[in-house]
Amino acid sequence: MLTKKGKYGLKALVHLSHLPAGQLAFVGDIATQNSIPKKFLDAILGEMRNAGFVQSRKGKEGGYRLARPAEEIMVGHVVRVLDGPLAPISCASRTRYEACDDCDEATCQVRHMMLDVRQAIADVLDRRSLAEMRDAVNDALLSDLKHHA
Repeated sequence: MLTKKGKYGLKALVHLSHLPAGQLAFVGDIATQNSIPKKFLDAILGEMRNAGFVQSRKGKEGGYRLARPAEEIMVGHVVRVLDGPLAPISCASRTRYEACDDCDEATCQVRHMMLDVRQAIADVLDRRSLAEMRDAVNDALLSDLKHHA
């Protein structure tokens, strides 16, 4: 399940993806416009800076911006950085695999189902860029407007 940290991080990145190239956004503005607690957002943006998703500048003219084009930032990578593995259980994880102590992995139906779930999640998140995520809302709105016209 996506945590609030993951959700807020994605919302902040989408916010930054709307900015003209090179323009910075203040943490307070991002927090207010996206209903994110500012102190929590400060910590999240720090992690995203360390992971190379955003750049920051301190001072009066400071703020945050994307470190690279939104088309190059994959949603799955962001989620893994902020929330950890995509798998619902550790024995189905590719990045943080841990064997279960209560079953035989070769015959465990729960594990096999969760491997499929993990793969389905990865298929969606690893194929979508931040730009696609940002633009999907506009695409859906346009489609909706055309449908109701």
